[in-house]
Amino acid sequence: MPAAKTSTRPAAAGKANTINDIARLAGVSKKTVSRVINRSPLVRQDTREKVEALMRDLGYVPDPIARGLAFRRSFLIGMVYDNPTAQFIVNMQYGALDSLRDSGFELVVHPCDSRSPGYIDGVRRFVQQQKLHGVMLVPRVSEDQALADMLDEIGCRYVRIAAVALDAPERMVVTHDHDGAAEVADYLLSLGHRDIAVLTGPAHYRSAIERTRGFLGVLERRGIALAPGRVVEAGYTFESGVAAAEKLLAATPRPTAIFCENDEMAAGVYRVALRSGIQIPQQLSVVGYDDSPLASRLWPPLTSVRRDTRDTGRVAAAMLLQPEDAPRAMASVRPHLVTRDSCQPPS
Repeated sequence: MPAAKTSTRPAAAGKANTINDIARLAGVSKKTVSRVINRSPLVRQDTREKVEALMRDLGYVPDPIARGLAFRRSFLIGMVYDNPTAQFIVNMQYGALDSLRDSGFELVVHPCDSRSPGYIDGVRRFVQQQKLHGVMLVPRVSEDQALADMLDEIGCRYVRIAAVALDAPERMVVTHDHDGAAEVADYLLSLGHRDIAVLTGPAHYRSAIERTRGFLGVLERRGIALAPGRVVEAGYTFESGVAAAEKLLAATPRPTAIFCENDEMAAGVYRVALRSGIQIPQQLSVVGYDDSPLASRLWPPLTSVRRDTRDTGRVAAAMLLQPEDAPRAMASVRPHLVTRDSCQPPS
């Protein structure tokens, strides 16, 4: 069956051409024509030239009111997050701003509580009231499929930042948390540690699931089983790290090493060790995750998995600036272990 042909006829005589006519004749979306009118950088050069030539040929003059509305919609990027770690969010914003600098786009943020039953409606209102061009979804809201479905339903572009691929490649920045935690396990085992404890993040966070799975997977392949009670769920906060460390370091025997699935919890372990007279690393090795500024400020400096949060934000924002018809692939930000002075072989 032959393919249907797109009409190339202009508007009927006596009738002014509309933006819909231009879109139809150019074979592009109305949104693309709007971006050409507003000089958006999100349109490929060949598409821009084609649309501009059509507008000249047909004498099309954009409605200034409609243009103003389109302009406002085109140049706002949102960042939606529910994360207890302030430094993580600050670094993510810095990264996004790196990409948006000199682009004409601005960043607006929306903190939310993903445990609240009405939070998706709140994000919907935020997107529609701000007329956002696109949204960056930061863990843990990036892991919520219902939120992604809502954005798809209302026609808002989004990019999800997550430990594993959860969506179409062009909508993902994957941080490979499984691999970062596996590197920690290999490192601690190479030092000779066998009695190791793990402070995980909340069990429903994909990052915590992947970090725990990556770490324990290495131990399992080496035939090493952790002692009962050595895997403790915490909350990615300093306070939860303190509470978990109080239990672990009061045990007999106590672990010779603790892997904390973020640096905030590792700082909590440092607090309890200092209070208990336990020397790091002579009597206890500690590893964190994120390699936040806190890691190098602790004493001794903390060995931690670096996942460049600023770079992650930069990549996610850059994906939203790409033309919709440009070929896009899934982005990755790979973690790696940064060794400092918080670990040594067990005594």
